[in-house]
Amino acid sequence: MAPPHESESRDGAGLFIGVDVGGTKVLAAEVAPDDSLPRIARRSTPGRRVEVGLVETALDEAVREVADGRPVAGVGLAAAGFVDAAGERVMFAPHLPWRGEDVRARLAARWETVVALDNDANCAALAECVAGAAQGTSEALVVTMGTGIGGAVVLGGRVHRGTNGMAGEFGHAQVVPDGAPCECGGRGCWEQYSSGNALVRFARDRLGHEPTVLEEMCGGVPERLLGPMVTEAAEHGDLLARQAFASVGDWLGVGLANLVAAFDPEVVVVGGGVSAAGDRLLEPARSALARSLVGAAHRRVPPVLRARFGPEAGVVGAAYLARGAAGG
Repeated sequence: MAPPHESESRDGAGLFIGVDVGGTKVLAAEVAPDDSLPRIARRSTPGRRVEVGLVETALDEAVREVADGRPVAGVGLAAAGFVDAAGERVMFAPHLPWRGEDVRARLAARWETVVALDNDANCAALAECVAGAAQGTSEALVVTMGTGIGGAVVLGGRVHRGTNGMAGEFGHAQVVPDGAPCECGGRGCWEQYSSGNALVRFARDRLGHEPTVLEEMCGGVPERLLGPMVTEAAEHGDLLARQAFASVGDWLGVGLANLVAAFDPEVVVVGGGVSAAGDRLLEPARSALARSLVGAAHRRVPPVLRARFGPEAGVVGAAYLARGAAGG
C-alpha cells in the first residue's frame, strides 16, 4: 500500500517536531526516524474565547522547549480544526479561536523553518497507515477522541481530504435532533455524547447521588472534575467512572456503525487522549457497533483497534508531514 501522500517519508536527517494542537492542550515532540519521542513538551490551550496570539504563543513555547536550542529542519502542525485544501489556513476550529487564520505561513516566519499543517485526525491517520494499526490496509477510518471528536477517511491507501480539505469531520454529524448544544454552533453533534468533554459531563452531572472515588478526587465540586480523574477512578473500580466510559463507549459504537455503513472500511482505528483508556472505552464501542450496524450478521464487521501511537498519533503524523515538506 502506498502511504497517504507519496512525498511523506519517515526517513530523513534533521530535527523534526510534531505538534498536536487540541482544545485543551498543546503537545509538541521531537519525532525520531524510528518514531520514538525523545523529547516532549506540553502547554495548556487558552481556549476559543481568547486572542489568536495566545494560542500561538503556547505553540511557540512548546516547540522551543523541544528544540532546546538545536536547529529545526521542520515542524508539523496537527490542528483540531478545519484546515483548507492547500494546508495553509485553519478555517474554523470549534474549540480554538482560529477563524480563517494563515497559521502555516505565520509560524514558518516565526520559526524560520519549514512548517506543514493539516487536521489532527488526518495526521493521526497518516501515522497509523504508515506504521501503526492501519498499516497494510487500503480502506480505513480513524477517529480521534479528545476534547471533541475528529476523524479521517483513508480510501485507496490515501487520506481523503475532500474538496475543501475538510473531509472526516465526523464529530459534528448530528446524532440527536435538537440535542445538546455544541461549540460548533449546532445541536446534538456526536462529540457531545462521545468525547473527553462528554465523559466529564456524564460524571459531573451524577456527582452527589452517592459516595464515589470521583467525589473524593474533586472534593465534591463538579467543576474540579477532569478527564484524567475519570480514567484513574475507573481503573480503581469506581462505578460512576465506569458508567461514564460505558456511556461514551456506547455512543462511540453507535456513531461508528453509521460510518462503517457509509465507508465499509477494513479497520477502524481510535486514537486521541480518551483512547488511553483502551478496552474500557473500546469494548462497549465494539458491542454497540455490532448491535447497530446494518446487516452485521451478513458482513465482516471491521475490528475497532486502539491507535498504535495512542494520543501521540497526531504528533507523529505531523512530523511525517514536515519531513515530506522538507524533502526528507
